[in-house]
Amino acid sequence: MSKHLRQHTLADRVICELDRALNNIFCEQKSSRDYPAEKAGAEPPLSEEEKKLASGLMRVNHAGEMAAQALYQGQSLTARDPSLASKLKQASIEESDHLNWCRRRLHELDARPSLLDPFWYAGSFAIGVIAGVAGDRWNLGFLAETEKQVVRHLDSHLQRLPAQDQRSREIVSQMKVDEQGHADLAEELGAAELPAPVKQMMKLTSKVMTNLAERI
Repeated sequence: MSKHLRQHTLADRVICELDRALNNIFCEQKSSRDYPAEKAGAEPPLSEEEKKLASGLMRVNHAGEMAAQALYQGQSLTARDPSLASKLKQASIEESDHLNWCRRRLHELDARPSLLDPFWYAGSFAIGVIAGVAGDRWNLGFLAETEKQVVRHLDSHLQRLPAQDQRSREIVSQMKVDEQGHADLAEELGAAELPAPVKQMMKLTSKVMTNLAERI
């Protein structure tokens, strides 16, 4: 392959990823699956305090899905096994559904996404690239641990969401099912067990993002 062609290909990939990032951050897109909240029927009557709580939690979930979308893109970009890259891209489509569902729910609650979404996206994309460069087993290990932590995070949201806010609950419940499936897939494909300090650093990072996204 000529140097010119390699540079052209790299430029194309960079432009493609930048376009995808801008679309994910700023544009509402169609989901590949039905909106889970419709199973719950009409919008429930929520007090101002309940609405504020639901909005904050769904803002956190939206920020998390923004990060997940970028993470998967970074990982698939640097994965060495083409079949793994393909599976990561498929999981990214499901994460895109989550992103769109959370954005739609925020709109229903008259709330906005986190103002720090571009930061979550950029940081997570960089982490995904690094995980991929480390090798496919470590790439999968990082994915598995991330999804396990997300499942626990979603469980806590199901406990905190107002009992009558079934629309938000339906979304979070489906997200939980999908995230657990991603973790199981990563382990089936040979994920490496991450060192304990890495897991703790991931938890700390997640806690910082959660606290900031709920408020900003």
